[in-house]
Amino acid sequence: MTARSTGLDAAITAFIAHQRALGRGYGHEAYVLERCRRFVHDADATDLDQPTFDRWCETQQHLAANTRRARQRIVRMFCLYRRRTKPRCFVPDRLTFARQAPYQAPVLITPTQVARLLTQATALSVSPSSPLRGSGLRMALVLLYTAGLRRGEVTRLTLDDVDAGAGVMRIRESKFHKSRQVPLSPTARAELRRYLRRRFAAGGDQRPTSPLLSNRHDGTWRPYTGAGLGQALRALFKSAHVRDADGRLPRVHDLRHSFAVHALIRLYRRGADVQVSLPKLSMYMGHVSIVSTAYYLHLVPTVAALAGRRFERYCGHLLGGPA
Repeated sequence: MTARSTGLDAAITAFIAHQRALGRGYGHEAYVLERCRRFVHDADATDLDQPTFDRWCETQQHLAANTRRARQRIVRMFCLYRRRTKPRCFVPDRLTFARQAPYQAPVLITPTQVARLLTQATALSVSPSSPLRGSGLRMALVLLYTAGLRRGEVTRLTLDDVDAGAGVMRIRESKFHKSRQVPLSPTARAELRRYLRRRFAAGGDQRPTSPLLSNRHDGTWRPYTGAGLGQALRALFKSAHVRDADGRLPRVHDLRHSFAVHALIRLYRRGADVQVSLPKLSMYMGHVSIVSTAYYLHLVPTVAALAGRRFERYCGHLLGGPA
């Protein structure tokens, strides 16, 4: 059902079009502004003002502080754009926004924990109405952990994007409008072939444009949404007892963090030139620059020990002093 129009419609449409003309995707931002627009309509307000904005913010209290702040900033950016032609329009004050929470360190998932997750996914019960429940979650785990894909990249994959024979996946127009080819490891390639066979046997949609990860619900094949996949994986983390030393459950994005850190560890153990290899890792992960990749590379004890041994091997004689 299409929501009824409000006085904000034309301004929101123009703002989104302006941002996309600058090369930005603005999918999430469009979603936030549409939700805000609907709230203004349902509140019978004539326009967005401070009381209406405050009430809208109250509806976001179930979200994390950083998520609330990001949504409030989106609305403010729209209002600033609107003020160019309507100088007296409302613009929210940033000082009233949700306080930014401190950075939360990722929960790095170990290979042993990943093995438990895969076992748990395989053991999930299936039914005629949900024949690919375990297989789909297992495939998602493999792609998130062994290829470092983003959750949205996994849910947007279609059959046309995967070449099971060559073991290559095409990631189209992901973050920053970057597309890339992602080669899979031999084990991930085997998992993909097994999943596709089960998907075919279950009667899944075989059209090239159909989603790779889908499941049957009420007789209809439907793709996983980002929220749906996240919820299913968080339940899997709980049931497989995957937590860090402080008892924290991983976030879905922590699988991508884990991929990057474990890739760094493998580089050190192979004796590779890490500085030369990092741009390749950056390209594989779909980053704009190596600076983005560095955000994922945390100095965990294993990395610190490997780096320390390499430093000692090459420079230890300089620190030993006179014989």
